[in-house]
Amino acid sequence: MGTFHDTPLTVDSPPAAGRRSGRRAHGGAGGGSTGVLGTAWRFLPAIAALAVLFATLVGSDTPLNAIARYAFYVVWGVLLPGTLVYRSVRRTPHTLVEDLTLGAVTGLALELAAWAVFMPLGLHSVMTLWPLLVVVPFAAVPRLRRHWWVRSYTRVPLGWSWAVAGTIALTSGYLYKVYLQRTPILPPDDQSRQFVDLSYQMSLAGNAKHSFPVTLPQVAGEPLQYHWFAFVHEAMTSLVGHIDLPVIQLRLMIPALCALTMLVAAVVAWRLSGRAWAGPIAGLLLFTIGEFNGGHGETPFGSPQVTLMSWASVSMTYSQPLLLALIGVVGDGLRRPDTEGGRGAVPGLGRRGFYVLAVLFAFASSAAKATSLPVTLAALALTGLVGLLTTRRIPWTVVWLGAIVATAQLFSTAVIFAFKSYGLSVEPFSNLQSNWADPQQVRSSTSQLVVVALVWFAFLINTQLRMAGALPLLWRSRLKLDPVLWFLLGGTVAGPAVFVLLNGWNAGYFTHAGLAFGVLLSAWGYCEAFERAALSTAGRTALAAFAAAYTGVMIWLVYNHDADWQKWATDTVKGWHPSRTGFLRAFLTSPDGHNGSAAGLWPIVSAGLALCAIAAACAVLWWLIGRMVKPMRRRGGIVLLTAALLAGVPTLVLDLPKPVWDPTVWGSFPLPAGKIDAARWLRAHSDPTDVVATNEHCWSADDFKDPKAPCNDYRDFTLSAYSERSVLVEGWAFAPRVMAGTDPGFWDQALLKQNDAAVYQPTAALLGELQDQHHVRFLFVNRKVGPESAELASLADKVYDNGRIAIYRLR
Repeated sequence: MGTFHDTPLTVDSPPAAGRRSGRRAHGGAGGGSTGVLGTAWRFLPAIAALAVLFATLVGSDTPLNAIARYAFYVVWGVLLPGTLVYRSVRRTPHTLVEDLTLGAVTGLALELAAWAVFMPLGLHSVMTLWPLLVVVPFAAVPRLRRHWWVRSYTRVPLGWSWAVAGTIALTSGYLYKVYLQRTPILPPDDQSRQFVDLSYQMSLAGNAKHSFPVTLPQVAGEPLQYHWFAFVHEAMTSLVGHIDLPVIQLRLMIPALCALTMLVAAVVAWRLSGRAWAGPIAGLLLFTIGEFNGGHGETPFGSPQVTLMSWASVSMTYSQPLLLALIGVVGDGLRRPDTEGGRGAVPGLGRRGFYVLAVLFAFASSAAKATSLPVTLAALALTGLVGLLTTRRIPWTVVWLGAIVATAQLFSTAVIFAFKSYGLSVEPFSNLQSNWADPQQVRSSTSQLVVVALVWFAFLINTQLRMAGALPLLWRSRLKLDPVLWFLLGGTVAGPAVFVLLNGWNAGYFTHAGLAFGVLLSAWGYCEAFERAALSTAGRTALAAFAAAYTGVMIWLVYNHDADWQKWATDTVKGWHPSRTGFLRAFLTSPDGHNGSAAGLWPIVSAGLALCAIAAACAVLWWLIGRMVKPMRRRGGIVLLTAALLAGVPTLVLDLPKPVWDPTVWGSFPLPAGKIDAARWLRAHSDPTDVVATNEHCWSADDFKDPKAPCNDYRDFTLSAYSERSVLVEGWAFAPRVMAGTDPGFWDQALLKQNDAAVYQPTAALLGELQDQHHVRFLFVNRKVGPESAELASLADKVYDNGRIAIYRLR
């Protein structure tokens, strides 16, 4: 590895599959001299991945016209303008797939700018035309026309294309099984249920279709200090593609963004490492390989990085391709390989390219997810510090890139978030110490020390085992790393470090941000270890067979013997002599794992220790055999590394038949068809500026079977979600001022009383005041909560009634 410096760097020679073959593709399709059949053959992986994605959508009852409209939106509203701009700022073309992938991410950033221009001007009705702002100049200006059709692309290895396509297909299939087929677009009956956050997210998208800036639709006019860029993207999809929001939210958006994330991870890993095969490996580590849970169970340290967040958190799913692209351009700026005369396999973006793209991706990431830029800043800070200490010179590239990211962070913190923290605060170890707490002080100091060590072991093996591929890089270089490697290492460490420093379940999203850095570093390290092993064809075949067999055995063991293992391990340890196992007895007899105790970590700890013991035994055995069989020498490491990286496969695979996080069970709430039908009728018969008042503020697990039951859970968002209208007072549980404090009550009790009185004790004066001062135009009465006053019919016009819901229009 090279030393740290601020001049253009080179990377180690890539494997044969990642080198530039010297064969140039002519035309945008990369056809060369092989003709139409050759071109079609190279596009077959992409066609296959799209076919699987299409099949999952059709199989989950997505309307064909919505799929067609979405395809139009992707091409016209994202891919075309983004690719043209990306080509104009990057210096030298690399591959067609990179141009289209990073062009799509550029399109997401441009989409935000278009929304910010068109919405204040009241031009949302013609939002479909915004790409003309890019298309017309690129058609009219001679210097820009060349970006429509690019030649001299590097040919992508066919195996690489199939590997990436396979990862996308796996992602699509997983989403179909655990999410798409379990979540109807619209509820079929009054017994339907839905994951609670989905309606909240849809309500923000509905607000973004009509409001600038986005406000909290559950409390009309309340500012929204939240990362809401994902919902602008959802709104733009609806405005440009003319697609219904529930179809976007519950069908189209998540699989498409996950596929884009796999592609961005693949092209960025290739770009930074110079190794083509780092790309598919990074994609597998990012999604297909999950946390090491020691079985098929919940992840104990914050939000899970695979099984839930891909569909439950729109903001996280939207932010991932933006963050990965930002990592790619920042890393390119730090590395900047000279492909004309150096050894790098990927041409650099050029100085203008990485600075312009860094600005676009940093600002797009700033309020896509609040965790992305702090981790990126920490990574840059480490990179700059190491550069300063090792060269005694200011690394100006790091400084300027850091200034860009810091400015974007300041923008989001001050302008978007208004310095709100959503309840997060610095409480070191608070997310871990509940696992080793000993309030009764029954443990000795030695036992307590061992329990603390086991909790840390569980945390690291659960969240960081996928990063094991980084170890060969760190070991071989003795930490004399290139800047790009310091950058990736800094982000990898910063994510979980921030989780440890902060409080709360939501701090786990910082671990997610660190994962984006970590999978790139781990894939890079694995490729280097694979190269150094110098396996023959037979050796590669044997390694592939081992990986397949090992994965199958792991899945079979967890599926068939997970419960047996946990019971045997627990009972056996409890039966040992207390004088020798006092710390384990205390570890296992703490309160149950659901409450965050150490006992709940035993499946991870026991399985992890068993895995380490087996690995150590195999390493010794391999060393002994290697002394007698020369071809076995120095190749055991790649086998053990493969086993470590694949250890988390059961987490995802076993989630398919019975998801741990089932959207119809976990966090679900009633979504009666009668209410949704009324909300959608209101959307069709009202203006976007109309405000709605309602008597429903809570969600009820039994759909208000007892109207007198206390109202204590204010997560009610369905009216604002499906009507796309702001509500005077609906559910306020996710309001920034509530999330930042401890009081769940509504902050304006006088307004709340006026709101409810409009339904139960209406007067002409009261209704007039709501209409004049708060722009209330409709009353939405849920009779399951409470019937409206008989006098309301004489004061307002009843315009809708399905028995459950009555809607009145104020005169």
